[in-house]
Amino acid sequence: MRYDLNHLPDRRPTESMKWNKYEPDVLPLWVADMDYPVAEPVQQALRSRVEHGIFGYPDVHPKHGAVSELQEVLVERMEKLYNWQVAPEEIVFLPGVIVGLNLTCHALATPGGNVLVQTPVYPPFLSTPANTGMQRQDTLLRRESDGHYEVDWDAFEAGFSPQTKVFILCNPHNPVGRVFRRDELERMADICLRKGVVICSDEIHCDLLFKGRKHIPIASLDKEIAYNTITLMAPTKTFNIAGLQCSLAIVQNKELLQKLEYSKGGLVMWVNMIGMMTALAAYRDGQEWLDQVLEYLEDNLSFLCDYVESQLPQLSMAKPEGTYLAWLDCRKAGIQGNPYEFFLKEARVALNDGGTFGKGGEGFVRLNFACSREVLSGALDRMSTALQKIPR
Repeated sequence: MRYDLNHLPDRRPTESMKWNKYEPDVLPLWVADMDYPVAEPVQQALRSRVEHGIFGYPDVHPKHGAVSELQEVLVERMEKLYNWQVAPEEIVFLPGVIVGLNLTCHALATPGGNVLVQTPVYPPFLSTPANTGMQRQDTLLRRESDGHYEVDWDAFEAGFSPQTKVFILCNPHNPVGRVFRRDELERMADICLRKGVVICSDEIHCDLLFKGRKHIPIASLDKEIAYNTITLMAPTKTFNIAGLQCSLAIVQNKELLQKLEYSKGGLVMWVNMIGMMTALAAYRDGQEWLDQVLEYLEDNLSFLCDYVESQLPQLSMAKPEGTYLAWLDCRKAGIQGNPYEFFLKEARVALNDGGTFGKGGEGFVRLNFACSREVLSGALDRMSTALQKIPR
């Protein structure tokens, strides 16, 4: 079927964080949440379960029902997309990737231990180490003159210490939009192996890639790297079902898997069965919808890049390789104070404050272009008008 991604439902009457955080006259292009209704197979799975009418405790034993089916679908998916052989018992279901980040750090926490992250980065990466009694060590991604980000290898290796227990990788990277190449992943993995540091790889945006890009799970590189990695994925960004809270960890090292399972004790009992069923429907039957969404996102991204270049010369951005998030550099725009606050007050457009992404994020904003073209165009026009009023 053909999905209409231009004419979208009004989300304000619903419990939408994205649309209800700000006043009604504000256009929200902030939190990573698409405005597109989900695929029809996902809606049908929800309808069928709701019509049954009973919502008791779920049986989440992996030998039964949706859990087993979902494991099988994911095993096939990893083989088909990445030539990565994963066993069903190596897949652990969790309520969310942020939960997975915290459980990983709990599982590996030691007194005086620290966690390495590459900034600017998704804000929960910054808070997770402290949640688990560890320290955070930042290593700054290097921004090139064209806005493209690269790993600063000297800074990366210098960021490790004898106390470093975990490196949290974000790939595709939120917010800078990088999809790391094989050679980059191999080099990061080699450094972690040499230093005895476990990789926790957040790959939640792995299906949201633009033309010419290919995602490579770092654990798929070879068995030694796989045994040193906890990979976190989810259908939530891909298929726009974040509110149903279902994600997964792939752990091919039995000792790491036992530690992760132990860290769940008393904190994570099971994953919402509705979330599991919609994840199954999405992965099994949602590709037609995803193909159309990616086509629409690609068009929105081209429109955004052209608009920034022609109408917002005060700002700059590098075209993201993945995600539906643009990272805008506002440092030469003449804005007094925080650009996030400026655009919210003067343009009535809600973006993400770059400063919340850690070192290297000050003076930037993150823009979510997974919306209708009408909303995107309207928000950019507002931003342009606000910038034109800045005294020169």
